[in-house]
Amino acid sequence: MYRLLAKLNKLLLPSLTKSGLDINKAKPWHKVLLAYRYFVTARALDKK
Repeated sequence: MYRLLAKLNKLLLPSLTKSGLDINKAKPWHKVLLAYRYFVTARALDKK
């Protein structure tokens, strides 16, 4: 399930790190999006 979510995230959600986002100056919704993407990616890699 997490692998599918990770693939969908990659296709649908914007990449914030490529845009040069400074995490210290990020808006709260940027931080939530980064945390969500990290959570899903970590779970997808653990399931291998």
